Amino acid sequence: MAVTIREVAARAGVSVGTVSNVLNDRANVTPDVVARVRAAIAELGYVRNDAARQLRAGRSRGIGLVVLDIGNPFFAAVARGAEQRAAEEGLVVLLGSSEQDRAREDAYLDLFREQRVNGVLVSPASDDLAALERLAASGIPVALVDREAAGSGFASVAVDDEEGGYLATTHLLGLGRRRIAFVGGPLTTRQVADRLAGARRAVGNAPGATLEVHETAGTTVLHGRAAGEELRGRPERPDAVFAANDLVAVGVLQALTLLGGVRVPDDIALVGYDDIDFATAAVVPLSSVRQPAELIGRTAVDLLLRQGNGALPAADAAIRFRPELVVRASTSG
Repeated sequence: MAVTIREVAARAGVSVGTVSNVLNDRANVTPDVVARVRAAIAELGYVRNDAARQLRAGRSRGIGLVVLDIGNPFFAAVARGAEQRAAEEGLVVLLGSSEQDRAREDAYLDLFREQRVNGVLVSPASDDLAALERLAASGIPVALVDREAAGSGFASVAVDDEEGGYLATTHLLGLGRRRIAFVGGPLTTRQVADRLAGARRAVGNAPGATLEVHETAGTTVLHGRAAGEELRGRPERPDAVFAANDLVAVGVLQALTLLGGVRVPDDIALVGYDDIDFATAAVVPLSSVRQPAELIGRTAVDLLLRQGNGALPAADAAIRFRPELVVRASTSG
């Protein structure tokens, strides 16, 4: 149950009006009283409600969504699916992009908590889910998007990224490629780590095959281009590249073909991940592992609605879609 301003006032030994003055940063409160009020707020976990007019309904009409990178078309498609499903219920999606930054993610979560949103969808920037646990404890349903967290108690909608990495790498190995390079990062991002784990499993099943890892600071075209330039300049290049997502793959492709004269797939076969529109529009159309992005967004909203209606315990809802390999010219010749 939400902590009230009266409880804060009682804990601090002041009036409700004084607490209001502190919350609104008014100058007519002494520093020691401000300190007492803020200490009471922290102890009780009080969250200011800026959507008071909507309290009768218990919630705002908003659903919070925090993605890792809204510049990635995959997450834009997830958001589109979430918006479509939310609109069917008369709800709106409030979108934030963490840029894989925990502090930025936490700031969005705090904002959504203050706004008393109907629920929060998030693709976490790290394995530390403490902020999400606090959000759920305040009565706001939470679901993980494009991410699983076994044993966390959170509902989740994701694709089996390890299986996706295995599919991509097995495809390259099936073409007779034996010097595989994985390009992507940071490796602390769960999705990247899972895709790499799948690649390692596939290489481990192929005698004579090797896997080298080129960790990047992010998953943009520029990160992929920098990695591709490094690979291109080596005396002994890999004969295949599995990129952590399609943006990285496009960057690698640019560095190899447009800047370096390397033939794809003749010299280096290339597979991406996500199957965004850029994959088909690239100078050499990219083979890629497809994720049902819009369906992920729609399904995640469904999970929130079912939790909010009391029809679904969060711990019972872990939905996992299977990835699909789409073969194009970057591996088929």
